[in-house]
Amino acid sequence: MQQPEHLDILIIGAGLSGIGAACQLEQDLPNKSYAVIEARSAIGGTWDLFRYPGVRSDSDLHTLGYRFKPWTGQNAIVEGGEVRDYIEAAAAEFGVDRNVRFGLKITGADWNSDEALWQVEATPTAGGEAIQFTCSWLFCASGYFRYDRGFVPPFEGSERFAGLIIHPQQWPEDLDYAGKKVVIIGSGATAVTLLPALADQAAHVTMLQRSPTYIVSVPRKDALANLLNRLLPERVAFEITRRKNIWRLNFVFRLCKSRPALVKRFLRWSLKQQLPEGFDIDRHFTPSYDPWDQRLCAVPSGDLFKSISNGDSSVVTDQIASFTESGIDLVGGDHIDADIIITATGLELLAFGGIELSIDGQAIDLPSKIAYKGAMLSDVPNFSYGLGNYNASLTLKVGLVIDFVWRLVDYMDRCGYDQCTPIHPDPSAGFSPMLDFNAGYVKRSLHLFPKQAGGESWEMSMDLARDQRSLAAEITEDGALSFERAAAPVAQRRAVSAA
Repeated sequence: MQQPEHLDILIIGAGLSGIGAACQLEQDLPNKSYAVIEARSAIGGTWDLFRYPGVRSDSDLHTLGYRFKPWTGQNAIVEGGEVRDYIEAAAAEFGVDRNVRFGLKITGADWNSDEALWQVEATPTAGGEAIQFTCSWLFCASGYFRYDRGFVPPFEGSERFAGLIIHPQQWPEDLDYAGKKVVIIGSGATAVTLLPALADQAAHVTMLQRSPTYIVSVPRKDALANLLNRLLPERVAFEITRRKNIWRLNFVFRLCKSRPALVKRFLRWSLKQQLPEGFDIDRHFTPSYDPWDQRLCAVPSGDLFKSISNGDSSVVTDQIASFTESGIDLVGGDHIDADIIITATGLELLAFGGIELSIDGQAIDLPSKIAYKGAMLSDVPNFSYGLGNYNASLTLKVGLVIDFVWRLVDYMDRCGYDQCTPIHPDPSAGFSPMLDFNAGYVKRSLHLFPKQAGGESWEMSMDLARDQRSLAAEITEDGALSFERAAAPVAQRRAVSAA
């Protein structure tokens, strides 16, 4: 049997977080051996997977992008392909692309306490024998949702529908929707992106929602950023824009939490300016919850509202009674004709890419673990992950986590430690869900994820300033990390692995 390949660090996932972690590793710890393991055949993660019309980020690329690679494009809100190109460019610029192993899915990782190593198994997605790795540190950048399927609730009579039923996560490349009647089920970011993109060619597009979502129009271009790019050096202009946008995100979030009634009135006033006279805003765009209890949907330059105003599309708020041969019957008694039905009904969450984690052969019970600084798990050695905050661009929190983890790895090297494990001081303390977010796709899967607890180091904070303070603190400041040396010297273990 072939000996496992040993690497200092194994990064799982070649998306925005994984490539960012590798780029930062190249800069912070250039002597470390590493590989990025990617199940797909290309760099990009989410931005390579989703190919439906109009797919875009609803976060500006000045904050969604890496702080070490300034975004200088004219548009702040960009199409998915541009995000993918940006990630690929970063990987090439920092030499990360040569260390990406494509077509491998990590299925299991077992921590060996005696050798202080992760023993990792990867299965080729094209078939064949599993490949073995060992690594000193495992960084999971696989996101939090399933890549192979999205969430589709059961719909009565769906087998009777004579047209096409499509989930955006499996969008057919050759789909012809020109001149067709399209119904999009859902009201989240995917639905509001698809509606104006399809309306250009479809006969009519209907967004069918069970309940409304807060939707806000944002400029596609950042006027200040474009001005600064003309007047200042690239990195200076980028840093000013990035800080301005971070401040704005934080201000809006805090305002929504402290003055929800005021924000509701403003959002309603804004919608009234963009929608036709007499449009029922209260029914179709006024949720029952407060702003930022769920994520605000951003639409660039109000394209959704323009499509509705032009008559190319419409919004229906009702519940589905049944699919029929020609469309959808609603509980309220109406019928919507459809040639194509798109189920933009959400994601299906998957903790840490579905990897079977274990320690010395004993399976790790993820729901019993506690998140440490949103970066590691209690009682799990040399393991970290990257998950963003729901109220800001994902990369802002993940970038802080990456800095912390590589600084921690460097600290261990300097002090001669081989193992680092977060230890929660009170296992009997009260816990709450790790993903404390009131969205349906999150609530369905909370029981599969770790928990969070009280105390700054053990909460999944949605406060970026607090995250920055916590993750930039001295490694040993909170006393939560336990450090150990392995029984076998590091050099000996590496020699055995490379034999």
